[in-house]
Amino acid sequence: MSVRPKKHLGQHFLTDKNTCQKIAKQYTAHQGCKKVLEIGPGMGALTEYLLEDGLDVWAMEIDRDSVPYLKEHFPALKNKIFEADFLKSDLNEFMGSEPFGVVGNFPYNISSQILFKCLEYRNQIPEIMGMFQKEVAQRIAEKPGSKQYGILSVFIQAYYDITYCFTVDEHVFSPPPKVKSGVIRCVRNERQHLPCDEKLFVRVVKMSFNQRRKTIRNSIKPLLEGKTIDHEYLALRPEVLSVDQFIELTQMVEQITA
Repeated sequence: MSVRPKKHLGQHFLTDKNTCQKIAKQYTAHQGCKKVLEIGPGMGALTEYLLEDGLDVWAMEIDRDSVPYLKEHFPALKNKIFEADFLKSDLNEFMGSEPFGVVGNFPYNISSQILFKCLEYRNQIPEIMGMFQKEVAQRIAEKPGSKQYGILSVFIQAYYDITYCFTVDEHVFSPPPKVKSGVIRCVRNERQHLPCDEKLFVRVVKMSFNQRRKTIRNSIKPLLEGKTIDHEYLALRPEVLSVDQFIELTQMVEQITA
């Protein structure tokens, strides 16, 4: 029995065992968390090595063909396989209230959405490790000052420290994708909450980058309700501001609009 990758699910199955093993090794069990939820394990290429590393692996798979395959080939996953859509799931219903890591060879077409979903459970997810389209992985890990640095970079780095682990070539997949892939590791930082209005922070960051060729003063003008802020950040473009500086900017907006 085998499973054919499905284009509509964005599936590209890993076929190189050395690559699979190398990816699994990137999970560090941050904060001692050995319970992991693997998203879209497919035929279990990565699952095999996660289990070998002594992790308590749970799986969430939307592909109905993959579920019976996993049950047959991975008895260690008995009663730990959920046939469900990660993006539409209440993760507490599946994983309880305990901490758990999130790992996977993530479908490129929903990889950013997967990260935003993880952010909703950020105080329960101490580590995210997985494979993305290379451009997306680089964007997430990018530091201020680069054209690749953007909304996704700021939002994820607000709560996680990011490491770009390595690049994966196209030929280790079936079918081969048209782009290279990148593996990153995100480990939870010390910010339990941002020291500002978090919803306002989201608005400030989004508005700043939505017009990234403009200075921040012009981009966030609608938020200021006709009031003015005199600060050097406002004369800059968003890609040069760090997470801490965006927090500081949000605090300033909060103060004058309170």
